[in-house]
Amino acid sequence: MATSVQLAPSIASPNEVNILGALAFPILVIGADNQINYVNGATEQFLGQGKSSLRSSSLADVFVKHSPIYSLVEQVRSGSISVFEHDLDLSRARGGSRPVSVQASPLLDEPGAVVLSFHSHGAARSMERQLVHRGAARSVSAMASMLAHEVKNPLSGIRGAAQLLERAVSVEDQSLAQLIKEEADRICKLVDRMGVFGDDGPPDRETVNIHEVLDRVNQLASAEFADNVKILTDYDPSLPPVLANKDQLIQVFLNLVKNAVEAMPDQKGEIKLATGFRRGVRLTVPGSHERVHLPLMISVADNGNGIPSDIAQNIFDPFVTTKSGGTGLGLALVAKLVHDHGGIIEFETDDEGTNFRLYFPMLEVSHTAAVPK
Repeated sequence: MATSVQLAPSIASPNEVNILGALAFPILVIGADNQINYVNGATEQFLGQGKSSLRSSSLADVFVKHSPIYSLVEQVRSGSISVFEHDLDLSRARGGSRPVSVQASPLLDEPGAVVLSFHSHGAARSMERQLVHRGAARSVSAMASMLAHEVKNPLSGIRGAAQLLERAVSVEDQSLAQLIKEEADRICKLVDRMGVFGDDGPPDRETVNIHEVLDRVNQLASAEFADNVKILTDYDPSLPPVLANKDQLIQVFLNLVKNAVEAMPDQKGEIKLATGFRRGVRLTVPGSHERVHLPLMISVADNGNGIPSDIAQNIFDPFVTTKSGGTGLGLALVAKLVHDHGGIIEFETDDEGTNFRLYFPMLEVSHTAAVPK
């Protein structure tokens, strides 16, 4: 990897520079004048800019004026020591922010030069939350099965008895019998809604083009509830197919888009559907040492009001909702269906919007010949 910066001799050999470029976390080297002298490949994705653009920029071109990154750099320069800061909120000059940990170290052979390495918490914390989400999905599945078998049948008997009473009681009491029937019907409808969480075994799957799914979701949303919202797309055309149940994926992304629309002020704004390939995402399967690669990324981002911090950590739990009159089952269902497909879901949110990212395993060649049911 070519570089125009004079790095310290201890890290200046071509092989070692190539190693820096291959690291999965972003590395940025700035000179004494805060000009950016070196970036590795991961920094491009982290900052959303290309290497050539970054190497002709200064720190002020990348981060906002009052970013804590400046005080961190000055602390390193003044003390000639390495500093590691947790949970810095780095706001970028081009917009957007994220909590990261930053390690800053002096480049001893270049006075005033500082090496910055960034470590994002989003993916790691999302991995930690997957067991919680899966536990919530299992508890909802068990609840759905219990409701179907233990509640719905007795309700049918109660409704039938209310019908008989309605014929036998006086006119004044018929309204009470009618109330019993209506309440029994209401509970049955709730049970039916919970039925989607039932554990009926692995879904039927086939090779699915995720872009066809997102286009279908776009059409449905625009026709049904998103006529005042602009839906943008940013697809990676090289993305391979996924092994999935197409109808369930449509349900997943339709729920996410509907939530995004409802988060808009006066239901106006923008939603961006994007896809990409992320090589470094892996998940350990519970109960085994197997690590599954999850390189296929699909995101649903909006510029709404964001998710309140008091419920953000539990947003995938059943009956947790920000909407008046909402049931809190939509995102719980999304988490369950994503888990059923061997994937994970994470999100970032602030007062400028929310971005849900879903990661799925890549279709193996052997699956194209025999798709499991």
